[in-house]
Amino acid sequence: MKFYVATDHAGIDMKDFTVEYLKAKGYEVEDLGPFNKDRVDYPDYAVKVCENVLEDKGSFGVLICGSGIGMSMAANRFSGIRAALCHDAFTASVARAHNDANILCFGERIVGQGVATSIIDSWCNSSFEGGRHCGRVEKIEAIKGK
Repeated sequence: MKFYVATDHAGIDMKDFTVEYLKAKGYEVEDLGPFNKDRVDYPDYAVKVCENVLEDKGSFGVLICGSGIGMSMAANRFSGIRAALCHDAFTASVARAHNDANILCFGERIVGQGVATSIIDSWCNSSFEGGRHCGRVEKIEAIKGK
């Protein structure tokens, strides 16, 4: 598995922890920043991850901010991205299994390192089930909004 990881200023510590954790598990990881706690805008980093995930088929993204909400909202503006805001191992597993999510979002102010590791492990150990979920994912991808 390959992961593209980014955050805003509110998630730097969790991003650094996540990058190291994924590397220690043997995954390929590209840290897209930022690399200090200076104020930045989360949509800029969501764009970086989404563009890389869309270009690098089969890869995944991890987006972290204070709550994870802003990152998930920004990421889901991209066609082909299914970003899931996860607060526990169950939501991470279901996001992969039922929704074929390709970007994991969570918040540094919401989850601690122990919960983050369980979320990441659950995500990595799950895969899309297909079957009845395929049509639903296709419907998500077909939504164009007004």
